[in-house]
Amino acid sequence: MKLQTKYKLIIADDHKMFLDGLLSILMHESDYEIVYTANNGKDIKKYLDINTKENIDLAILDINMPEIDGVTLNQYIKNKRSSIKTLMVSMLTEPQKIYQLTHDGVDGYISKNAKKTELLHAIETILQGNKYFSENIKNIYTKSIFDQDKEAQIVLTQREKQILQLIAQEYTTQEIADTLFLSKYTIEGYRTSLISKLKVKNLVGLAKYAIKHGLVD
Repeated sequence: MKLQTKYKLIIADDHKMFLDGLLSILMHESDYEIVYTANNGKDIKKYLDINTKENIDLAILDINMPEIDGVTLNQYIKNKRSSIKTLMVSMLTEPQKIYQLTHDGVDGYISKNAKKTELLHAIETILQGNKYFSENIKNIYTKSIFDQDKEAQIVLTQREKQILQLIAQEYTTQEIADTLFLSKYTIEGYRTSLISKLKVKNLVGLAKYAIKHGLVD
């Protein structure tokens, strides 16, 4: 009788207590073989670079890790070792990160607070060729899509972009007025309008928007 082939897993997480708990769960499952663990993304990348012919079925990754984070590591795996499935297990629920991961082809995402049954169900689902995202991650992803669409609808005039650039460069209202040959009151009007239009709270929010959208070098 031929023995069933085990699925080969690699795991990266910089929290030792969580990593030990994960190993304890998976080592009691007869279908899985843990072939490598690391506390940072760089070691996982190095392992994959060296062991190019080893058939790894699934990489379980955290997002916030030293050296190389989970988002970057997932991109690397999908580009260089696309046969390897990836599952994120993280406390991080930042919409932009979740949007990026799904865009890069991550196969699943669950919270570190997930129950053992959900973890095993997620792994099994992914290894069968399907995607698995916990309900809260689905909701955050939906919100991230909505936010992306909403942001895409914002159109700035050339003058508004100029003012945002100068705000991000820490120009005062009077300095902006002098630079653009406008009155101080006109600049204050633009500033108030931009805060409302971009849905930020203050000048810091305007500066962050300018930097995020490449309006400032």
